[in-house]
Amino acid sequence: MAGRMVVGSAALADLVRPANGSDQTGAHRLLPVLPELAGLLPSRGLRRGSTVAVGLGQPARGGSTSLMLALLAEASRAGSWCAVVGVPTLGATAAADLGIELDRLALVPHPGPEWATVVAALIDGVDVVVAAVPDTVSATVVSRLAARARQRGSVLVPYGRWAGADVTLQVIRGAWEGLGQGRGRLRRREVTISARGRGAAARPKEIRVWLPGDGSTRARASAPSGTTTRGRGNLSRTHVLRSA
Repeated sequence: MAGRMVVGSAALADLVRPANGSDQTGAHRLLPVLPELAGLLPSRGLRRGSTVAVGLGQPARGGSTSLMLALLAEASRAGSWCAVVGVPTLGATAAADLGIELDRLALVPHPGPEWATVVAALIDGVDVVVAAVPDTVSATVVSRLAARARQRGSVLVPYGRWAGADVTLQVIRGAWEGLGQGRGRLRRREVTISARGRGAAARPKEIRVWLPGDGSTRARASAPSGTTTRGRGNLSRTHVLRSA
């Protein structure tokens, strides 16, 4: 079982056409996310037209791929089409384990030199577009793709360094569970995710979650050092997480 593999411009056009009917009227401006991630986003979901980046962070910390997939899971289950561009190592099993509907997942593992053109075409007809950011991408391309997402009502999810994102999520700490003294199996990882952005997302946030989650796991929101929380938030409050 695997997501739909997209190869060549003709296959890309065939994919984009059936998705073009999604929310051109703006009636449904918010795509859902898993409850444990909602508090990291200013609208508690993926707002159509926004750019939500997932930073790669330190290689030793890991967890960025799981975070990226977890960000798509609830929207995918709710009926949205998702696409992932430029991540050839992405496994369909991992995507399914985190809750993504593979029948509505398009994979473009090797976009080649036309990376920006491929991403722009997918923005035209796919609800959520993840794009691994090349080592060199110009500010002009960054601005143009973000503007296209705003115009088309797609959610652009740059995977890597991206200047000017509405929100940037990044795994800043992580620890595996399940491996004992020389025996056992790695089962899950507790990660701390930070959220920083602009406008409504200007105030930094942090939260600890399990990736992958299960019905018995819990997460606790935590504020970065030197910050305080007000309103409905409570640092000691725990939230039961749904299985991804």
